[in-house]
Amino acid sequence: MQPINVTEPMSEQVHFYQVSQWPLWMLAFRPYFLAAGMLAVLSIGYWLLILTGHASWQLTMPATLWHAHEMMFGFAGVVAVGFLLTAAQTWTGVASISGNKLLWLSVVWLAARGAFFITGTGIENFNLYAVIFCQLFWWLGAITALANMLLKANNKNNYQFLPILSALCSLNIIYLWLSIEQNILLALAVVDTAVLVMTLLVGVVAGRVLPFFTARGLSLAEQVRTPRLDKILLYSSLFAVALYFISQLFISSINPGWALAVVAVLHLSRSLLWWNYKMFNVPLLWSLHFSYLALGLGLALVSLSFYSSVILFKDALHMITIGTIGLMILAMMTRVSHGHTGRPLTIPHFMAVAFALVLVAAIVRSLLPFIIGPHIAWQLSAVLWIVAFSLFLLHCLPILTRRRVDGRRG
Repeated sequence: MQPINVTEPMSEQVHFYQVSQWPLWMLAFRPYFLAAGMLAVLSIGYWLLILTGHASWQLTMPATLWHAHEMMFGFAGVVAVGFLLTAAQTWTGVASISGNKLLWLSVVWLAARGAFFITGTGIENFNLYAVIFCQLFWWLGAITALANMLLKANNKNNYQFLPILSALCSLNIIYLWLSIEQNILLALAVVDTAVLVMTLLVGVVAGRVLPFFTARGLSLAEQVRTPRLDKILLYSSLFAVALYFISQLFISSINPGWALAVVAVLHLSRSLLWWNYKMFNVPLLWSLHFSYLALGLGLALVSLSFYSSVILFKDALHMITIGTIGLMILAMMTRVSHGHTGRPLTIPHFMAVAFALVLVAAIVRSLLPFIIGPHIAWQLSAVLWIVAFSLFLLHCLPILTRRRVDGRRG
């Protein structure tokens, strides 16, 4: 991957009322990473208040379903789209959405967050219908923008991202509809499937960037390439996700544990092949390597949960949602925020602390509930998460809202 070729300079003077020309709207990673950081702090902050009894929940949708939706489809979804719409400009040479289009698409995403809390309309579940409308509009806008770039450039190597995003969009709408129907168990099965679909995206992106970042960051002569393993892993992951989806929604007698175990072994194997002890000197590297290692370990724990009552499925899944998705998002947002604004890939020490806090949060949430008690583990991991993403906002908010250091667009 090469840096985005930004040749057009920004205007020297942008007035405050020229909102669409603010640096924030020059490329998708800027508003979406900022939005993700804020949502990570605010939504988990509210969730922590609910867990500790300091806040009440008045909506008809259970608080657990709102929490799962916002972290999977709100937080992880907006980062995935922000990353892909930014990276696709590099892959294709086609300009990504910016300015007014990006601004209004961001407004729709923000409206979806607020729509959950609409009350007093007199129409039952009006808030959830509003969320469905906003989320569907946002997903379709993002997918259309990405498809336009890939198709214009005939960039077939990256077409795979379109069905992955489409699957996440479909699962999002199904999840909300099941929530309206008060079918809680099926809704939770759908969002768990979405987590596994997100691991497909993580696997593909990690295969692209981790060997490259490692070779570049450590000045290695060449990257560690695993093309055959990459292909086997992709098809095995697709099969495992499909088997899990079928087992939870259609044929309960199927046990997907063995398929998930195979995928876990493949991820762990690739993680070991990429491992290099020198990475411990580079926080932007070890954070990515540990987040990917957590994917293999998390899938292994999820697999074991189908065979042992000691390991609970939800606890095991949080090794993936926090340790993999959360940590990889934090590390990638930090790296992209630096790289795509023309800044050097050096970060303050407190960002390395932020990475470590998310990793510890994953361990606490997934492995310690049966030792220190579930409520204490949930609350402690939430506090660690909030501190970590608050540090991200402290560091990256000025970067994301200011122009590139070279004065060019992007």
